Amino acid sequence: MDVEIWSDVMCPFCYIGKRKFEHALGQFPQRDRVNVIWKSFQLNPDLKTEPGKNINQYLAEVKGWSPDEAKQMNDRVTAMASEVGLTYDFDKAIVANSFDAHRLIQLAKQHGLGDAAEEQLFKAYFTEGRDTSDHATLLELGTDIGLPAEAVQQMLQSTEYADAVNRDVYEAQQVGARGVPFFVLDRRYAVSGAQQPETFLGALNTAWSEWEKANPAVTNLSAEGQTCTPGEIC
Repeated sequence: MDVEIWSDVMCPFCYIGKRKFEHALGQFPQRDRVNVIWKSFQLNPDLKTEPGKNINQYLAEVKGWSPDEAKQMNDRVTAMASEVGLTYDFDKAIVANSFDAHRLIQLAKQHGLGDAAEEQLFKAYFTEGRDTSDHATLLELGTDIGLPAEAVQQMLQSTEYADAVNRDVYEAQQVGARGVPFFVLDRRYAVSGAQQPETFLGALNTAWSEWEKANPAVTNLSAEGQTCTPGEIC
């Protein structure tokens, strides 16, 4: 069963939601049959990377808050992250456009490393204060999770995977995602936001029940006979 997750690497609730979903998935009996697919979503596609700008200033500008209000909000989010074992350091966070980071995720998905790329980028942004739009940083993050350096370099030096990112953004509109994180289970059920693990677990159970009806297991009606298996010479 597929679970699609729309997120942005600069969304603090997406990282928190990832941890809460993982906690729920760990309790789900059929977790080995769940295929998690990460989808791209840009909260601010027009954002220009500004390494010298404090994230409190950025939020104050886009939300119409005072810098103090922005800091108080970030302090509350930092506490929420701590509850699920994450360390946020907004004082170090670099306001960065996430488009190339999403292209890296799309490349990683082709190598079965989509989840690892999400984790690495979230950590880089929220914990380590790294510029997730910088190509040298993205090359290092990509190779750290096992991507071939030449593949990452080729992607960064071209427009590869731009269409894939834009397609995900378009799909988000089609499934009703107006914010992130946004979880879609079996294209039947949606969970919006960084919900509690029990909410995710309930959604998994509900979606699995429907998926299992539509995808019944094959029942072997005969006793085991002689067979050839892959790699075996019969």
